[in-house]
Amino acid sequence: MTVDRDVAVEANQVSKKFKLIHERNQSIKAAIMRGRRTISEDFWALRDVSFQVHRGETFGLIGENGSGKSTMLKCLTRILRPTQGSVSVEGKVSALLELGAGFHPELSGRENVFLNGAILGLSQKELRSRFDEIVDFAGIGQFIDEPVKNYSSGMYVRLGFSVAINVDPDVLFVDEVLAVGDEAFQRKCNEKFAELRRAGKTIVLVSHGMAGVQNLCDRVAWFSHGQLIQLGNPREVIEAYTGTVQSDRQVDQQGHNRWGSGEGRITDVRFVDEAGDRTTRVRSGESATLRLDYEMSAPIERPVFGIAISTLEGFNVTGPNSRDAGCVPQALDGTGHVDITFDPVLLLPGSYDLTVSLHDYTCLHPYDFRQNVLRFDVDRGPIGENVGVVSLAPKWRIDDPVTD
Repeated sequence: MTVDRDVAVEANQVSKKFKLIHERNQSIKAAIMRGRRTISEDFWALRDVSFQVHRGETFGLIGENGSGKSTMLKCLTRILRPTQGSVSVEGKVSALLELGAGFHPELSGRENVFLNGAILGLSQKELRSRFDEIVDFAGIGQFIDEPVKNYSSGMYVRLGFSVAINVDPDVLFVDEVLAVGDEAFQRKCNEKFAELRRAGKTIVLVSHGMAGVQNLCDRVAWFSHGQLIQLGNPREVIEAYTGTVQSDRQVDQQGHNRWGSGEGRITDVRFVDEAGDRTTRVRSGESATLRLDYEMSAPIERPVFGIAISTLEGFNVTGPNSRDAGCVPQALDGTGHVDITFDPVLLLPGSYDLTVSLHDYTCLHPYDFRQNVLRFDVDRGPIGENVGVVSLAPKWRIDDPVTD
């Protein structure tokens, strides 16, 4: 058992083994002829994994498919029993692993709310008191008395999420459900997670959405081939992970992660002043120009340039690209540069990191991606705001009947 009262979840030297069946004999005759009934081998999904999650912490598990992160989550929720080692979880638990897994297709949404809620540990009295809230959160409305077999996939997962999230757990385990439903429902989910965090709940989540993990989590654990590779600050761990999953990754001379197929490259990134000279400082509220030099080894049709600005803590501030701005040439070849003008700069004073990219028109194929290639400073200028990272440049008017 966990001794430290500040620890809500603990994995202690956890290993999990499965048997992989390569060939199964379908008859007694085949088993006798081959001398054994099956041909199999041991597969270790987890190997000697240990970590602690503190009470009130949001803790992320990341890694490629098959890395062991979901197996780890199932061990923590007692769906799987570790082959070696132990797990400990303190407090009331709710798990969002397979949304709607406890639903009966022939029963109505209303009946499934009470059935699934009971499975998750809620009493009938608690379910009745929360029923309207569950239905409202799911956005099911008039379909609540229809059999769930008639629901769309979106309605199905929204109702499953809504039931699970309203259990009011001390510890919440979440596996790949941060992106269920449409945009409006995702906003509601994010608001609910924020509410749980403010209430001091412990959240352990598995996700491939790195932006969500970075913004939500206090710490992140990176899994690979069943082993815990790195644990710590979300930004540092995510950068280490995303760098290794790029098959054509390299580290440039300045030590930044870089990847892409290489037909086009961004050769230099800099802010330039009015004289065209390099600078790393701009002023909040004034104009600034960012220049990207490029070199194409072959003509590239409809190339798309992109940038991303983040705080030093890894919060993504903005990520515009030339396609969204309607600035896409038919083709580029040879060398040249791209100027991105901010007029005015709406960032508030502070230091920021800049990532740049060159993609094809679909933005799915990177020719060149340079992560955190430039750190720059924003000095105080005409904008007088102090709180936050950006200004919305508001216009203020106060109606004063005494002086009007």
